[in-house]
Amino acid sequence: MIERTIGDDDLAAQLNEVARTLHQQDSAQDTLDVIVRAAVGTIPGAGHAGITTIVGKREVRTIALTDDLPREVDQIQYDTGQGPCLTALYQQKIVSVPDLAEEGRWPLFAKRAVAMDVASMLSFRLYVEGDDLGALNLYAPEVKAFDDESVHVGLLFAGHAAVALATAQEREHLAEAVETRDLIGQAKGILMERHKLTADEAFTLLVRASQRSNTRLRALAEQLTRTGELPARTGGR
Repeated sequence: MIERTIGDDDLAAQLNEVARTLHQQDSAQDTLDVIVRAAVGTIPGAGHAGITTIVGKREVRTIALTDDLPREVDQIQYDTGQGPCLTALYQQKIVSVPDLAEEGRWPLFAKRAVAMDVASMLSFRLYVEGDDLGALNLYAPEVKAFDDESVHVGLLFAGHAAVALATAQEREHLAEAVETRDLIGQAKGILMERHKLTADEAFTLLVRASQRSNTRLRALAEQLTRTGELPARTGGR
């Protein structure tokens, strides 16, 4: 294995640049895409990278990747129900696999991953938010590609990535909330003008229409502003 050493000053400068780039992205998905690309360029030994999420502790997905290999390797984990990524998500914050060919923790996964020229892996849990979890996974074709320095740099990198992702998601949620408020306001205005209602009466009508049609309030407001119509059987006042 090649000896690699990153000076503290160089590492700090590199991570600061990564953090700045992450915070400049326009969306959470853009942030995710930059995270995996930056991980390969920053964490020693990483040849490929991907981010896996579990939503509601059930739905497992690979939501960002540098190329097709992470998706294919992750699919093996999903199919077998075992592997370093799942272990990082559910049990440990960091999972290092120096040699998959000699790995006994996940025999079904390891055998199939080795056949895809993956020799070592390193996984970091990125976040836990209620029943939602996320992990950063690194893959390499060489045995023992990840050493103590990889773990050290990876931990610091994962911390920056988690903060940037949380910030991007919060921005998206705020933007969606503002857009929803504006749509509902426009819908209320239409009903107030058409039926000579007060603002409270118009909002009550929208809520009742939402309940009767089993349609989310935002979607119903958007439909009304787009078509000028509410779902059938909602009535007036």
